[in-house]
Amino acid sequence: MKRFSREQLAARVARDIPEGAYVNLGIGLPTTVANHLPHDREIFLHSENGLLGMGPAPTSGFEDPDLINAGKQPVTLLTGGAYFHHADSFAMMRGGHLDICVLGAFQVSVEGDLANWHTGAKDAIPAVGGAMDLAIGAKRLWVVMEHTTKDGESRLRHRCSYPLTAKAVVKRVYTNLAVLDVTPQGFVVLDMIPGLTLDALQAHTEAKLFAHGEGGQR
Repeated sequence: MKRFSREQLAARVARDIPEGAYVNLGIGLPTTVANHLPHDREIFLHSENGLLGMGPAPTSGFEDPDLINAGKQPVTLLTGGAYFHHADSFAMMRGGHLDICVLGAFQVSVEGDLANWHTGAKDAIPAVGGAMDLAIGAKRLWVVMEHTTKDGESRLRHRCSYPLTAKAVVKRVYTNLAVLDVTPQGFVVLDMIPGLTLDALQAHTEAKLFAHGEGGQR
C-alpha cells in the first residue's frame, strides 16, 4: 500500500497552517514541518527552549551550534525573531498564546486523548518534556504520526492503552495514510492518500471512521 513519506506528511501539515499563526513544532517528525511552510504566509514558529520566529533547518555548513530547537537540532532565526528564558517560553505555552501545536504520538483515542511520552514497556525511556504543557495550553493540538505500528497495530484507538499525556486535547490527526478530525462522533476522515478507500483505511484502524460530512466538527 502506498503511504505518505515523512517529507510528504510534513508538507501536508504545513499546508493547513494559516496566515499569522503562532505554532510550536514538537520533537521529531513535527520539526520537519518548518521546512515546508508556504513562503507567502507569515507564520511564527515557537520552540520551548526559548525561540520565537524560528526558520527552517540551516544549509549544511552554516549551522550555528548556539541556535538549536528543543530537540537540539540546528535551526535558523528569521528577521525579527527573538530569544528568551525558557520560563518565559513555558508561560507562553501555558498561557494559551499558541494557536497550534504539532506533536508526535504513540496513540490517539476517539475522545482526543493523547499518549506520546511512554509506551509502558520496561525498557522504554519516558520522555514527556513539555508535551503536557503544550497539550493543554495550545488552542489547537494536531498530531502527526504513522497510522500503525511496525507490527501493524492501529494507533487510532477506542481507548489509549499507553499512559496518557493529556485527555481530550487532540483536534486533528495526520498519518501516513490519512488526515482525520477528532469530533464528538469519532474520527472523521478529511483526506486520504490517492487510491485508498474508506473501507481499506478502516481495515488498518481500530476506531470507527466516518466520512467527511457524517461527523460533527469539534
